[in-house]
Amino acid sequence: MKKIEMIIRPEKLEIVRRSLETAGCAGIMITEIEGHGKQKGVVQQWRGEKYKVELMPKVKIDVVVRDQDVDRIIKTVIENAWTGEIGDGKVFISNIENAIRIRTGEKGENAL
Repeated sequence: MKKIEMIIRPEKLEIVRRSLETAGCAGIMITEIEGHGKQKGVVQQWRGEKYKVELMPKVKIDVVVRDQDVDRIIKTVIENAWTGEIGDGKVFISNIENAIRIRTGEKGENAL
């Protein structure tokens, strides 16, 4: 099993969420976050004054999937979150040792 963490633009959330459901992702966790990458924020202007916004709003989506589903899920996310601009986000993949469904006690992939 793998945990896929996706950091995306907030405006891409609905299309990515729907595409993940279509791709067979049974459960997802969504968190509103703030952060920055290499660009260290952006300079904006309001009423003629420039100011720096260091932490940009982002959305973090977490899913845990079977190993054989990882490539399909990543492809789906990239296709739907991509704009070609700085700040499109990142995808992180981690190994999951085990999962347990609290209600039934099922373990491993059966708990997904």
